[in-house]
Amino acid sequence: MALTAEPAPGRPGTADDTPRTPELHSGHRLAKRYRLEECITRLDGFSSWRAMDEKLRRAVGVHILPAHHERAAAVLSAARSAALLGDPRFVQVLDAVEDNGLVHVIHEWLPDAVPLSALLAAGPLEAHEAYALASQVAQAMTAAHRKGLAHLRLTPGTVLRTAPGQFRIRGLAVDAALRGIVSDQAERADTEAIGALLYAALTQRWPYDEGAYGLAGVAGLSKGSRDSLATPEQVRAGVHRGLSEVAMRALVNDGATAASQKPACTTPEELGKALAALPRIRPADPTPTGIAGFQRTTYQRGSLGAAPTAVNPPVQPPAPPAPALPGRTGTALKWGVSALLIAALGLGSWQLADTLLKGDSPGGTTTEEQAAPPVQPNDAPEPQPIDIADITEFNPGGSDQSPSTLQNAIDDDPESDWHTKNYFGPHFANLKDGLGVVLDLGDVTTVHSVTVEAVGDTPMEFRAADPEATSAPSDPEDFTTVAEGSGESVTLAGDGTIETRYILVWLTDLPQGSDGNYRGRITDITVTGE
Repeated sequence: MALTAEPAPGRPGTADDTPRTPELHSGHRLAKRYRLEECITRLDGFSSWRAMDEKLRRAVGVHILPAHHERAAAVLSAARSAALLGDPRFVQVLDAVEDNGLVHVIHEWLPDAVPLSALLAAGPLEAHEAYALASQVAQAMTAAHRKGLAHLRLTPGTVLRTAPGQFRIRGLAVDAALRGIVSDQAERADTEAIGALLYAALTQRWPYDEGAYGLAGVAGLSKGSRDSLATPEQVRAGVHRGLSEVAMRALVNDGATAASQKPACTTPEELGKALAALPRIRPADPTPTGIAGFQRTTYQRGSLGAAPTAVNPPVQPPAPPAPALPGRTGTALKWGVSALLIAALGLGSWQLADTLLKGDSPGGTTTEEQAAPPVQPNDAPEPQPIDIADITEFNPGGSDQSPSTLQNAIDDDPESDWHTKNYFGPHFANLKDGLGVVLDLGDVTTVHSVTVEAVGDTPMEFRAADPEATSAPSDPEDFTTVAEGSGESVTLAGDGTIETRYILVWLTDLPQGSDGNYRGRITDITVTGE
């Protein structure tokens, strides 16, 4: 219930002197520096945004709440403490100030990172990746607790994968302060949260009756069971037993499982030591599905030949040579066979020559008439490859993607490529409608088609600039869409020929790679025309 203040004696006033909070919207500027672009969260009196630092020209994340909010002081204190930690395993707090009636916390924005929740939407992690996740989070939280900091809200949404086997944590202390979360057993709470993350990474399930973060929940075992929660091994076959045991020791069942009676892990440090004590978990070997002749078997082994043979096959003696005919009989037979072959060859040659000289054919036409191709008086010339004078990235309002690799898209080498940055999701994390490359043909040219070789099923469009354009347009709407398609090898052609100098290959969505990241990759572009 809100409290109102009495007006001071002898002074006019109203009962409510609460400062008015500025209205926030896309385009609003904070401290004349941070331009708000997209609202990510709006909850319980605060909001979180993606913004642009106009001074340093970089994307940042921003938490905002009114300065008179009951948790404003706690948020400022948590943000400043987290900034002092300076541990690279956490997303860094860059600024935390009160300005113009607002408290705002500025933090790093990692456009190439993928939340654990997005990874688990595609399936559980393999054992080595799950081990890396739990180990790095446990070690990072151990360092934070030594400085008196807790997270209290470790979830699949606050753990980000920045590269295969590399993870970072966002929201240290700040996420809990924004939501008013407190705990008198902070180490135990964070340890249980790490155990839940490991459980989810192994099973693609959330270890509680109620599902969360896009994951289904896990029902407990029967009432008479010693365990209140099914172990990861019971939920999903093939789970690494050591990781399954450690996950259970971190959760709130006191470490007791059907396979182990080891004590529970009650701090991130204990959890990190338990993980370090496991035998080395090696990364999974890539399945060589691209090798010709690979045969998938029950044991995931293949051969490059036919059916496998025994390890030590019995040695077979060589077959004896055929007996030769003795003496003069054998010699006479050889000469007779040779004479017959020569006679047959001569007869066949004579018949062929006779047929060619007479010019007879089943349809009554001569050989010359049969061999002559039909004459087409208006036969159009075949489209020919067109040289590409230059190639540039096209990303209006955004940063460079990979300009140093642009030539790889037009070098006729399928092993090299130009690629975009990694994004949170297929549609550029909802940051833009698309991006691509512009091809400069050097002069206005008649274009028939554009063929694009990509890595992964990539949706794209072929757009052409007006033939009167003297430079490449800066707005994608200034190009005319000629054709669109999707795939790894796409030929885009319109209903007729196109007169243009500038061609835009516009990617409208991104495929997901084997590492879970979304990005576009083009290995080759070919333009054909007259």
